[in-house]
Amino acid sequence: MIVRIDPAGPASPGEQLVTQVAASISSGELAPGERLPTIRSLAADLGLAPGTVARAYAELERDGWVHTQGRRGTVVAARTPTPSEREVAAAAQALAALADAAGLASADAHRALDVAFARLAREM
Repeated sequence: MIVRIDPAGPASPGEQLVTQVAASISSGELAPGERLPTIRSLAADLGLAPGTVARAYAELERDGWVHTQGRRGTVVAARTPTPSEREVAAAAQALAALADAAGLASADAHRALDVAFARLAREM
């Protein structure tokens, strides 16, 4: 599993970790049953506090991406994305490709998505 934390990125290190691990699982890079690194080892590798990694793992477990198996550690959960999740993932992929082709940074794409959500909230 390759995770890269950008300290200057728009998202916190914990959010970046959650996003990247979920993407690795979603893409099949991490298979169901595969063990994730221990909290301490991943924290040391990434230069993060163990509490940051623990919170990220807890969020991934809460969202159904992983589960903890006692002494076996944290493993990738067997998970089948819902049709809605697949549709949103495809739209996100299209947005990322469009932003990249336009030469926009990921922060700009995030901002555009935040604006779109704000517009939706006002319409409700």
